[in-house]
Amino acid sequence: MTAEAVPADRIRLDKWLFFARFFKTRSLAAKVIEAGGVRVNGTRTTKISASVRAGDVLTFAQGRAIRIVEIVETGTRRGPAPEAQALYADRSPPPPPAAPPAPRFDGGGRPTKKDRRALPPRGPDVE
Repeated sequence: MTAEAVPADRIRLDKWLFFARFFKTRSLAAKVIEAGGVRVNGTRTTKISASVRAGDVLTFAQGRAIRIVEIVETGTRRGPAPEAQALYADRSPPPPPAAPPAPRFDGGGRPTKKDRRALPPRGPDVE
């Protein structure tokens, strides 16, 4: 398939994911697509050459997060981050709240030296 066969308003899926900076290389984007990890408008695709256009919605995993993005522009190059962010509108759900901090000594587990000093004295000669 030549470049002339694809209309100007469409672009290959692996190229767009690379241009939008979701993946560091096109080959990484291709691996995720071939594994069936990308949905275009709700339909799973395994073709790296699937063409996408403005208005399409992509769903894929990136790290531990599920990303849902709507394509705004197809782009012509992999530019700086602000230029890449202009290619899509992020529709991802907000991340879950951060885990609460690790609890301090509450009677279970081994206390730190500072926690041991703060504990009331114990022993046979303490009343």
